[in-house]
Amino acid sequence: MSLTEIHDPVMFAIPVFLVFLALEIVAIHVLHHDQFDVGRSAAGEVVRGYDPADTRTSLTMGVGYAVVNMFWRLVALVVYAALYEWTPLRLSPHYWWTWVLLFFADDLVYYGFHRASHRIRFFWAGHIVHHSSTHYNFSTALRQKWTPMLLLPFWMPLALLGFAPWMIFTAMAWSLTYQFFLHTEKIGKMPAWFEAVFNTPSHHRVHHGSDADYLDVNYAGILIIWDRMFGSFVPETHRPTYGLTKNIDTYNPIKVAFGEFVNMGRDVRRAHGVKAKLGHMFGPPGWQPAGARLDPAQPNPEQLSPVRRA
Repeated sequence: MSLTEIHDPVMFAIPVFLVFLALEIVAIHVLHHDQFDVGRSAAGEVVRGYDPADTRTSLTMGVGYAVVNMFWRLVALVVYAALYEWTPLRLSPHYWWTWVLLFFADDLVYYGFHRASHRIRFFWAGHIVHHSSTHYNFSTALRQKWTPMLLLPFWMPLALLGFAPWMIFTAMAWSLTYQFFLHTEKIGKMPAWFEAVFNTPSHHRVHHGSDADYLDVNYAGILIIWDRMFGSFVPETHRPTYGLTKNIDTYNPIKVAFGEFVNMGRDVRRAHGVKAKLGHMFGPPGWQPAGARLDPAQPNPEQLSPVRRA
């Protein structure tokens, strides 16, 4: 097994990412193309654009992700290779239909992973990083978690189906590359047929919204059809409020990367009983044992949608 099999194709796209990031900065802050437009229904609102501290944090998180992932891919490669050798199934990369099957399989797996990352606090503790910015631009796309090991179990079935590890890595890379271009307010709505099938900036802006009607929806990677099929689709009807329902208010990369893990550990440590401890780890974000509300006027998180209550 050669080292070429563990190269991350996303690394080759980094120069393209940086070019588009620079172009967006110029368009908003130099040329003052800063009007937000959702299909002309919200024309006139001003794009927040880039904040130096926020952008610096996003870029730092992106660099940290690249470094951590460089080593973690070795572990993932060993696991996927072991499963690939164990299964009798083989899907040859020499057939076009193998790649079509991989495209749909990877995108469905991503949907499942992404949905779990919002519904299960253990996975949310890593994914919260990507939602921690109150801005929405190309730098937000680079704000990635430093715990990529959380992805591993979700893509293991692809190896068991007979996809070679390098093919799995390639599929993950094209999905991440596509999703980079979703993180902008400079694109309104695409043609209706495209919006019906594919994830778009409009759909993904909703996903990053902390508004009550936008919470925990639009989990798509490339295809929005999964959200439509599984009842998690919400169209963009107004300009989202980006960030978390309770923002972390820090630009410290260490706190951004691990703050929710610390919070989860604290809640687990203080909880009484195994059930409560497991609830804080594997329940939805904001889960509390029955009767644990400090303020009776506040609704019990158990009665709410499992939303982003970091």
